[in-house]
Amino acid sequence: MTTLSTQPRRTALTWKLVPAVLLSASGVLLFGVENDPFGYSMLATSLVTAALIDRGFLRHLILVAAGMVIISLVPLNADLSVTHMTLMGGALALAVLVPWLVSRYAYRESIIKFPVNTGRKWPLSAKLYLIAVVALGYLILPVYLIRTGVYQNWPDASDPTIFWRLFLGVNTVGIWDELFFICTTFTLLRLHFPDWLANILQAVIFSSFLWEIGYMAWGPLLTFPFALLQGYTFKLTKSFTYVVSVHLLFDFVLFLALVHAHNRDWLPVFLY
Repeated sequence: MTTLSTQPRRTALTWKLVPAVLLSASGVLLFGVENDPFGYSMLATSLVTAALIDRGFLRHLILVAAGMVIISLVPLNADLSVTHMTLMGGALALAVLVPWLVSRYAYRESIIKFPVNTGRKWPLSAKLYLIAVVALGYLILPVYLIRTGVYQNWPDASDPTIFWRLFLGVNTVGIWDELFFICTTFTLLRLHFPDWLANILQAVIFSSFLWEIGYMAWGPLLTFPFALLQGYTFKLTKSFTYVVSVHLLFDFVLFLALVHAHNRDWLPVFLY
């Protein structure tokens, strides 16, 4: 089976960058601008261009494109009705499963992996980084959510049922982000480009998706660097468990800040 280590030397100076940029740009159109006709057209152009340049690259681009198309078929918002949560949850699951299954059983590759137990202990720096993530979330998220008013993109969680659905939804999407954007998209792009370039390409799609989820206003100034850091962290740690831990800690602060934003007398510990 093909692995990352068996791939040829990666370079940024390649014609493959053209379809890769088109793919990332289609993510902006599909999720950021929500212009499906132009988004699908650009995505199709990306695949056609890849077919003319490198068939091997096309195979991997198809996997990312398949996941993007699947998640674009459902409304990406914080509707916490059972129907919408089921529909969106199913789409998110398929967006990860389809690329993995095709890569594993159709392409006979062992590239897309979700390394949980790496056998490596987290060094002190990794543990301190987790603390820093919580601190940064505490300082940034309430200011962003409340001063911009984007907290209204998420429902009021004062009702117990909505409270737990919001908690479940925030954490589920956080885990999925790492499964698709980092372990799938970033990993596949790394086969063909230097890590820094593959990371930028995935971060464009990642932050565009988060825009549609609700991180609007100056949200990309927060989500794009976060996506880059997650890709870089995965490169360093090679651990799905660690990047998910980072994400869930940040999302836990997000959840608490959202609860407070809708009910200012709850959790009056935030500064904004």
